[in-house]
Amino acid sequence: MQPSKNICLELEDHSSIEESAVQFFGIKGAMDPQAQAARLADQFITQNRDLLEMLEVSVRRDYDGNDVLLRMESGSAVGAVPLISPFTARADYGLVVQPRFPWPGIGPMLAEMGWLVSPTPLRLPLLKRSERRVPLWVLSFMVLARLQALLDRMERRFEFTEQDRLAPKGTVLWQQYATRNLPRGEFLAVPCVFPELRDDRHLKGAIRYTIEHQLQSLESQREQGTFVHALIALAECLLLRVRTVPACRPSPRDIDAWLRRPLRNDVLYEGLQAIDWTVEERGLAGLSDLEGIPWTMSMEVFFEAWVETVLRAAAIRTGGRLKVGRKRETVAPLVWEPPYLGSQKSLVPDLVFELEGCTVIVDAKYKRHWEEFQQDRWAAKGHELREEHRQDLLQVLAYANLAETATAVCCLMYPCSTATWKSLRERGRLFHKAEMSVRSRRILVWLTAIPMCAAAERIAAPLVDEILKTTWAPA
Repeated sequence: MQPSKNICLELEDHSSIEESAVQFFGIKGAMDPQAQAARLADQFITQNRDLLEMLEVSVRRDYDGNDVLLRMESGSAVGAVPLISPFTARADYGLVVQPRFPWPGIGPMLAEMGWLVSPTPLRLPLLKRSERRVPLWVLSFMVLARLQALLDRMERRFEFTEQDRLAPKGTVLWQQYATRNLPRGEFLAVPCVFPELRDDRHLKGAIRYTIEHQLQSLESQREQGTFVHALIALAECLLLRVRTVPACRPSPRDIDAWLRRPLRNDVLYEGLQAIDWTVEERGLAGLSDLEGIPWTMSMEVFFEAWVETVLRAAAIRTGGRLKVGRKRETVAPLVWEPPYLGSQKSLVPDLVFELEGCTVIVDAKYKRHWEEFQQDRWAAKGHELREEHRQDLLQVLAYANLAETATAVCCLMYPCSTATWKSLRERGRLFHKAEMSVRSRRILVWLTAIPMCAAAERIAAPLVDEILKTTWAPA
């Protein structure tokens, strides 16, 4: 019995899909297809639980009265992983989770935020098949970043060098000196062989081959935006560092030999893996119809980095100070007594923006809440959504105690589309606000959204206006 041709499941982050188990496993012609589909679905879920967790995807078996269904729900991670087949116990299936804000928008954002985030390859079997979704430059960036780290950490080693010298060094090739140099009258040219500490020229040649190959790929993508030009500039800078050696396509035997070296580290392994991807012309799963590289990227981390970029633009315009949780600049330790009975050890807001008399504490939430808030009244929302939002609100309000200024703004920030952001700004509904006074302090709660598009300074403008209004307003 053969599985169906649709062996690659696909959905967006924070979404759900239903798939007929009978069709997915290709057992429509079986004697009792629904009973067999139920057993295969249970086995499929059990075998792939760990792989599904890598992409924050949950799968459950269901029955709607007519068919056995695989119901899948995704979280904040995007990427692609292979899935084990219950027929063969091999990675014959695949799962691809796409960002709900498409790659043409994410690419420029990555460049504008300084490439703080990037997809992470997974050490898993290659995917057998996938759709053409992920742009070529995504893999090029990963490869170039790994090669840059490899060049920074490349170890020098002793290599034997043959050279004519004025004075003997190492082993003198007397026979060559007597038969070649003396008859020519080159009495002061002594041929010698000696060890010399130098970079691995063969490995550098493989790196140059890889960089040139990626540069050719990026040159064909210039029309996608300025961020590709930035990657081309990075590739050209790396190419300058290996210009003294000729390009050399490494063989699988060369890569195996480098991997067997003593004192190998993760930087060497990842760099050689990037070289191997280029030599074998592999792409990220989701890129080609051939075998693809499994990968993942947290959109929560991506969105936090984007909010950081927008707030950094706001800090430049206002002269404020920005503290970043990613750098552990916002950590507030919790001191328990006795220490061994404590639970959470600290509070770590995502971002803290400080201006004279006002502190804005921002918690970035990569959820669909903002879109759902615009659709119906609060009372009409589901219990699960309202409870999750309450938890987010209580979390950011807890951070208000960390502010030392008279005014503290607790801001929950969500992603939205460019069209939604423009519409809300034009109608004056970009910020939803609440206020409460606690003794001599003024605590504000803001709900707002920023678009997933590369224009940090333009996006920061209304945020700067609101912060300045709050700062100048009487307490």
